Amino acid sequence: MSDDDDFMQDSDQEGYDFEYEEDDDEEGGDVDIENKYYNAKQMKASDPEAAIEEFLGVPALEKEKGDWGFKGLKQAIKLEFKLGLYDKAAEHYAELLTYVKSAVTRNYSEKSINNILDYIEKGSEDDRARHCMEEFYSKTLESFQSTNNERLWLKTNIKLAKLFLDRKDYGAITKKLRELHKACEREDGSDDPSKGTYSLEIYALEIQMYAETKNNKQLKRLYERALKVRSAVPHPKIMGIIRECGGKMHMSEENWKDAQSDFFESFRNYDEAGSLQRIQVLKYLVLTTMLMKSDINPFESQETKPYKNDPRIAAMTDLVDAYQRDDIHQYESVLNNNKDLMSDPFIAENIDEVTRNMRTKAVLKLIAPYTRFNLAFIGKALKIPVSEVQDILGFLIVDKKVKGKINQQDGTVEIEDNSDAERLRAMQEWTSAIGSLCRTVFSDGEGFKMPDVQQIGDDNVALAAFGGGGGPARGGFGGMQKGKNKGKKTSGTAGLLFN
Repeated sequence: MSDDDDFMQDSDQEGYDFEYEEDDDEEGGDVDIENKYYNAKQMKASDPEAAIEEFLGVPALEKEKGDWGFKGLKQAIKLEFKLGLYDKAAEHYAELLTYVKSAVTRNYSEKSINNILDYIEKGSEDDRARHCMEEFYSKTLESFQSTNNERLWLKTNIKLAKLFLDRKDYGAITKKLRELHKACEREDGSDDPSKGTYSLEIYALEIQMYAETKNNKQLKRLYERALKVRSAVPHPKIMGIIRECGGKMHMSEENWKDAQSDFFESFRNYDEAGSLQRIQVLKYLVLTTMLMKSDINPFESQETKPYKNDPRIAAMTDLVDAYQRDDIHQYESVLNNNKDLMSDPFIAENIDEVTRNMRTKAVLKLIAPYTRFNLAFIGKALKIPVSEVQDILGFLIVDKKVKGKINQQDGTVEIEDNSDAERLRAMQEWTSAIGSLCRTVFSDGEGFKMPDVQQIGDDNVALAAFGGGGGPARGGFGGMQKGKNKGKKTSGTAGLLFN
């Protein structure tokens, strides 16, 4: 508790009594206790061991258990835990719990106990610390069992369940979650709306457990149930956890769109809560953008834009930039120079799909001008194994994106060239179109009438068509017109076509 909190606590309980002689004695005692307490606080940074001794001396100065002794023990416990004196911390925590029944108010004791439990939860970095933390939780539950303080019971049990999850004790957490669910349900088995916030925290823990154990069936059931809870105003970190696990679930189903939506919501909630997990989830958001084959830059939104140049996200920024430019060499370079990206199992598991997409696009672009090539040539150009080149081409052929055959014996690929047949087909269509146009022009066009082939010989028809010869052909072809020249004769075919 801060100094301001201490002073506020004193001010609330200050009394005004006019029996000066008795007050002087009591006030003098309180001043000594207060001085000892604040003297210890000043020593915390420079000499924590001495500060612990000073804090532990505060309860002894009180005739009866009271606020100052409670505060002194609380400060001593935090310092002992910080210094790794776990046995001492647990011993003095047990002593502190004896104050909660009568020495301090219920609200003050509950708030203080929660603060201590939060403090040790954040500071538990090894097995000894976590074992001590479990001991704290057990002592708390034993102490408050008879006080009917349901809020503290729920909060402490939720912390204990989280401890089981952190050490992957799935048997213990399953049992604890069952107990917690029962405490937050009505008689008909439905969620109690008055305990909605606790229900969401319990769902978050259970969803995390199923995500870790790859039990997608149960994960999906709980995820959908958690999103239907409307009676609670949960901490944004809790919703961040639920949405993150939902995104991972959608990723396992290759539902990239819903995964992207969940990761964005998770990032937004983590960001609101000030959680460092927002950086990791932002990486997942970038990953799903590439898996969606989207051209939209994930850093263009108002929420993500401030992180575009964050050094912790720089590798993913470079990766998505190379992906959207189809720059396979830059993409591979970013991956090779940032091996730490693969330290996250989730990224390592899904980045292969992105890499495969990149290499497939690169192969298609590279083979476009060729009708025959070596697999080794493609592998060397893209700096990937020949076996993978063969796999990619096999997929493209089966998917009918490439028409060709792989000769595994000599490591070559022949692309079926249909260009000659396509050109011939185009010429036939063009010739047919021209023929149709000619028939239309010479049959129905204004000023034209096709001669009766039966009335003239083949030779005369040819002469008429090409403007050669005279005689009947010229007169017959040139003298039959419609429109303004009707009834008039022309000088021949040349005049018919060009005048």
